[in-house]
Amino acid sequence: MWVERVGGRRTAAFVVLLAAIIAVGHPQMASAETVVRIGMTAADIPRTLGQPDQGFEGNRFTGLTMYDALTMWDLSSADKASVMIPGLATEWAVDNGDKKKWTFKLRQGVKFHDGSPFNADAVVWNVDKVLKQDAVQFDPSQVGVTASRMPTLASARKIDDMTVELTTKEPDSFLPINLTNLFMASPAKWQKLFDAAQGSDAKAKSQAAWAAFAKDASGTGPWKMSSFTPRERLELVRNTDYWDKARVPKVDKMVLLPMPEANARTAALLSGQVDWIEAPAPDAIPEIKQRGFKIYSNEEPHVWPWQFSRVEGSPWNDIRVRKAANLCVDREGLRDGLLAGLMVPATGTFEPGHPWRGNPTFQIKYDKPAAQKLMQEAGFGPNKKLAVKIQTSASGSGQMLPLPMNEYLQQALAECYFDVQLDVIEWNTLFTNWRRGTKDASANGSNATNVTYAAMDPFFALVRFLQSSMAPPVSNNWGYINNPKFDELVTKARQTFDPAARDAALAELHAASVDDAAFLYVAHDVAPRAVSSKIKGFVQPKSWFVDFSPISMQ
Repeated sequence: MWVERVGGRRTAAFVVLLAAIIAVGHPQMASAETVVRIGMTAADIPRTLGQPDQGFEGNRFTGLTMYDALTMWDLSSADKASVMIPGLATEWAVDNGDKKKWTFKLRQGVKFHDGSPFNADAVVWNVDKVLKQDAVQFDPSQVGVTASRMPTLASARKIDDMTVELTTKEPDSFLPINLTNLFMASPAKWQKLFDAAQGSDAKAKSQAAWAAFAKDASGTGPWKMSSFTPRERLELVRNTDYWDKARVPKVDKMVLLPMPEANARTAALLSGQVDWIEAPAPDAIPEIKQRGFKIYSNEEPHVWPWQFSRVEGSPWNDIRVRKAANLCVDREGLRDGLLAGLMVPATGTFEPGHPWRGNPTFQIKYDKPAAQKLMQEAGFGPNKKLAVKIQTSASGSGQMLPLPMNEYLQQALAECYFDVQLDVIEWNTLFTNWRRGTKDASANGSNATNVTYAAMDPFFALVRFLQSSMAPPVSNNWGYINNPKFDELVTKARQTFDPAARDAALAELHAASVDDAAFLYVAHDVAPRAVSSKIKGFVQPKSWFVDFSPISMQ
């Protein structure tokens, strides 16, 4: 009753004192900080210096969060396909007189996390960091995960502060899509670190500057680095000054934790150690749902394949063998059994209804008698099996459940006279080997590799695998496919700037690749993730990527 008798000023002081006492006894009440903890499938934190490793999981977690590119993906819908939209560039156009030159207009008023301005100089600097070997900021460690994703980009030139000209080696209508993979790091922040770095020469100082940058990164993205412990955790906080106010994150902090093993991720979720996991263990999904967690999934443009070696002496050079492998796999059985419904059977890179599907004559399905007949025609049978070796990983970005899935294929193909040997290595090593190719010693004698691939754009879905000039070290034609028809159709699509005509050329290319049984097509990922019921506002798009900005914690 004492509060009622004292004056208003003393009443206010008492209320403040009471609040302070409560805060000391209950610090969680004093701070309303919201934190989302995520268990990734990666075995390590993807690189943070601007161009991530760990495949597209790296782009998802340390690329699109802390950085932006000139173009980006619309990840706002669960129903519509993700399409390319303006990012740090607001508009672009190819030169009608010279199809190798593009002009990009840049977004005004954007700042890096260190406060320095984003402009044309920054774009040229970031292009040079992966393409210009005599540039002081050139970083060979970033080249492999970047240049192979935009192989025709040759140079960048400043026109004025907010306009750049990009030049390609050949006419390439895919360039704006490829640029979604070139993230803009802060030149000013890097230069400050370079000036302070120790080293015997500029190259050594540059390497030291990049190492320091990775620990204290600066991009323009909606999230900023706040704490980084290599191989253990990365903490990101929201960038309240982000240029797109609609995408300023709604939670205060996001914590990323490497958890490569599915059962360990699932246990961490169920025990409350994390709020969100990628790729939960399929056999635990009933319990996860029963415990009140939400399972998200959506068919996405992401393919789980075997990619064949086509060098001299490869067992996969016989098209009968390639077709037999595709006909010997019961994909529906894989889906309904091992994966608990969390996949879509693949009959190519694109399924019927997609504008790039085309009309392949080879129909991929489960037909074991037809597969056995093809193998017998190729000279194999119950008493003479064909030995093949597949390199895969135990976990990793988009790999789903690689070891159990490959063991399933091993057993299935045995019924069609294949003797499959598995070479299981760490995910990031497998991804690095993917760029080195089947001829490299890192292949360890394998004549197939199991690296999943995104199929959001023409280059990623088709060109980098099928065009002969994309063989290592240029890009991901791991098996050295050399098919003149593929090369002709790639050139046709690349040099077609009318969207409808380009779609028709891509459909023709895809149909040709299916008819050639270019891959063993197994599954399309549905990107399952299990999330706490406290998390609201998440949209699972039809994309390998996601936008963490809209999510909130209840």
